[in-house]
Amino acid sequence: MANAIVSQSGGPTGVINASLVGVIEEASKHKEIDRLFGGVHAVSGIVKEHFIDLKKLSIGTLERVAGSPSSALGSSRDKPNDEYCGRILEVFKKHDIRYFYYIGGNDSANTCYIINNMAENQGYQLRAFHVPKTVDNDLRVTDHCPGYGTAARFVACALMGDDLDNRALPGVKIDVIMGRHAGFLTGAAALGKQRDDDGPHLVYIPERPFTMDQFLGDIDRVYKKIGRCVIAISEGASGPDGKTYAETLAENAERDAHGNVQLSGTGALADYLAGQIKGKLGIKRVRADTFGYLQRSFAGLQSPTDVDEARRCGRQAVLYSMKEDNGSVAMKRLGNGANYGVELFRTNLSEVAEHTKSVPDEFINAEGNGMTDAFVEYAAPLAGELPRTEYLGNYPKA
Repeated sequence: MANAIVSQSGGPTGVINASLVGVIEEASKHKEIDRLFGGVHAVSGIVKEHFIDLKKLSIGTLERVAGSPSSALGSSRDKPNDEYCGRILEVFKKHDIRYFYYIGGNDSANTCYIINNMAENQGYQLRAFHVPKTVDNDLRVTDHCPGYGTAARFVACALMGDDLDNRALPGVKIDVIMGRHAGFLTGAAALGKQRDDDGPHLVYIPERPFTMDQFLGDIDRVYKKIGRCVIAISEGASGPDGKTYAETLAENAERDAHGNVQLSGTGALADYLAGQIKGKLGIKRVRADTFGYLQRSFAGLQSPTDVDEARRCGRQAVLYSMKEDNGSVAMKRLGNGANYGVELFRTNLSEVAEHTKSVPDEFINAEGNGMTDAFVEYAAPLAGELPRTEYLGNYPKA
């Protein structure tokens, strides 16, 4: 019998706590695990030995945690190097921690990978398992990531409402959505389209660079045809040179611990694009919003599919750790539509660590400014059933 620890890392999501609860409830069933620690604020809290005894939590508390957005244990953006991981391992030895469950993205998988290898080299038996999480949906191997479906649901619902707003007071509306390198979340804006002229009318993601002339030309065509235009664009949208428009605008931009330029905490890109449209197309009513962090932890909007799969992934990590030395939990899709389902499987940490995936070509239209039916078929079951809406003021454009 030995102790275990679970922690949450990186950006919070709407269902990362469901994964946490999955780990807690499954770990509580196994006699191999004595105490189950919760590492507060991820690796930064682990090295400080800031722990919570998770086996003392009531069932009622756990259910409320599972239904709550954000990271219940707190999070961290620290990216541990070998020295940092060495400190973590010493803490594990001190507390006889032999099971490590880390819920997060590819950097979290890499942390598991480094610590597991370090423990093996030192002859310390440790089973390190990564539980996938990210709203970006950019982890390798797995069909999709827990956290994406709920964030996609938020984006889809927000664009549905924004499109109705734009119908009532026509003009151009720009919504800047999270997605530094992958456009899965921005693409979700297309999920709520119910009428032929519903927005978003244009969708721009990092996988398809574009010139400003192309961007303005697309808007001009849509606006002349239907008298309005709703645009969803990724924060990581870039020009043909590969440099993001946000980076170009922010010569002295703030960078995080990973060296990334801050994109989500600023409205600079939205303001710039709105200015270009007003100045060069002469359209008077142009509005822009930057969704920023709202899409990560919006309460009361969990996708049922997402929360169920997140919890299953947490449980499965514990089950794998009873037999395997390390790994990452992944999902394989079994069907779509009414036949949608997934099966879980274990993949090597090295296959997930520090790797990212992009939106496949078949999910992007030929013009590079929209999503295909294949994408909608892929993403719709993850976001869950969306509201139906109606609008009475439709009339032919004069």
